[in-house]
Amino acid sequence: MNTTLPLTLLALTLLLTGCSSKPTQRYAAQGANCYAKALPSSGEGGLAFGPTLASASRKSLDSCMRYAGRSGGTPKTCQVVLAKCKS
Repeated sequence: MNTTLPLTLLALTLLLTGCSSKPTQRYAAQGANCYAKALPSSGEGGLAFGPTLASASRKSLDSCMRYAGRSGGTPKTCQVVLAKCKS
């Protein structure tokens, strides 16, 4: 069995994509100092980031309603359970 081909493909992939030691921001937008989490009584909730508590809360409620509906939960029961801003 030839093991050279998989190793070559792996090396080529790493060469083309590169490796980065920088942390990436997957969820928070740059400059988003606040976050909020909303949960329904059943189903999936939502986590959102924003420049103010109000915007983060509104986004998390919107996400909660969307995800709760998709997961068979109760979208109308979504409530913000956590909201904070960085100092």
